[in-house]
Amino acid sequence: MSDDEKKAAKHRRKVRRRKILFMTFLIVVAALSGLRAVAPRLITDYVNKVIDRNPSYDGKIGSIGMSLWRGEYSIYDIRLNKTTGNVPVPLFAAKRIDLAIQWNALLHGKIVGQVEVIEPQLNFVAEPGGDAGNQQFGAGGPWLGMIQDLFPFDINRCDVVDGSAHFRTYGSKPQVDVFIDQLQVQVEDLTNVKSSKQALFSTVTIHGMAMGQAPLSLKTQFDPFSYNPSFQLALRLIGLDVTKLNDFSKAYGDFDFRKGWFDLVVEIDAKEGTFDGYVKPLFRDLQIFSLSQDLPPNKNILDTFWEALVGVGQASLTNQPRQQFATYIPMKGLLISPKPDILAAVGNVLRNAFIRAYLPRLNRTYATNVDDIKFDPGQTIDPHSVTDPTAAGNIP
Repeated sequence: MSDDEKKAAKHRRKVRRRKILFMTFLIVVAALSGLRAVAPRLITDYVNKVIDRNPSYDGKIGSIGMSLWRGEYSIYDIRLNKTTGNVPVPLFAAKRIDLAIQWNALLHGKIVGQVEVIEPQLNFVAEPGGDAGNQQFGAGGPWLGMIQDLFPFDINRCDVVDGSAHFRTYGSKPQVDVFIDQLQVQVEDLTNVKSSKQALFSTVTIHGMAMGQAPLSLKTQFDPFSYNPSFQLALRLIGLDVTKLNDFSKAYGDFDFRKGWFDLVVEIDAKEGTFDGYVKPLFRDLQIFSLSQDLPPNKNILDTFWEALVGVGQASLTNQPRQQFATYIPMKGLLISPKPDILAAVGNVLRNAFIRAYLPRLNRTYATNVDDIKFDPGQTIDPHSVTDPTAAGNIP
């Protein structure tokens, strides 16, 4: 074979390989296009079956969006509605849920997933009359199993954007809606991708607004693999206008607030199901009873007497320099049966009133890693500052 014939044969082989590669490319593109065309319908049917398998809840979605090259799909307009009783709001609803491979975890040799939930709403509903059919708490539902069925990888990260959580009643007078909105949540390293040696390697950070007005922050570190719960938690709520809770206080305590601000601090250190912690509720500039508004004929005599009794009791136990009614409630024991120290709580009401006022700050007296849980300075709406210089010393 001459050199020209060899060159011609080599050229024909190159042309043939290019044709094969081009045809293969066309076949792959066609297959992916076909998959892209039919997959949303198939996945929509599958997702609807997964979320509709709980007999107590009817689950529906709007549509499915896919991004094959990113390993991601999105569920739009998801709703879980209770099928029994008369509950007018869904247990859960969200504008969109994105489920995707967490690509940066590949740098650590792990294939895991991440979830982003856009504008979710969670609704817990109580029925004061005790009718279980009209209550909604989602207890006992196969929710974790549903997430695992919706995505084939272990979830390592979850983000919530602009969420809200509500506690509602519809059978009480007045009806109640206590809520936290503008929720931003980050849950990180659920599968310990970074192979951390820390006992509590996963973290949760939550920021939101209570009743659309008061900043709330929660941070916690925990071990998701622990058989019994092990975690450290710190929560702080600053400057809630108590009049926004009047529907709740009227429905459950038969009184309402005239004015005041509420702060709350909680810290918990749990190890293998046992815990040590405290709850610190604080009311500032509080007024419950008003002579001009709470006497008959504005209210009946029994309501007037009860609010006057509550108001006098609160006023007599208020720290006068700070105009604050507060206590410090130590708690310890098993997480499934916590034991608040009632005697200490009563004594601390007196301590706040007559010795020195408590402050809405984290004590950080027991948790070994609590320095990793940091908060920005709290914002108050009245003149009483969280960093009051008169409160110096070792006072919680």
